[in-house]
Amino acid sequence: MPFRRLQTTQDLRRYLAGLINRTEAGKIEANLARSLTYMTSILMRAIESSDLEKRIEEIERKIE
Repeated sequence: MPFRRLQTTQDLRRYLAGLINRTEAGKIEANLARSLTYMTSILMRAIESSDLEKRIEEIERKIE
């Protein structure tokens, strides 16, 4: 599998769509796809939390 930078939720959505397509085409085993999906979901939550934290900090700066 080629190296991919997965830094945004949009990157992750594209990655997951490709993963689904490759799995359905039989290019990736289901167990590997399951593991990759799990890791992707963890990364998605981390990115979303980070984005939310940045937004909260920005709002707090505007309030002060």
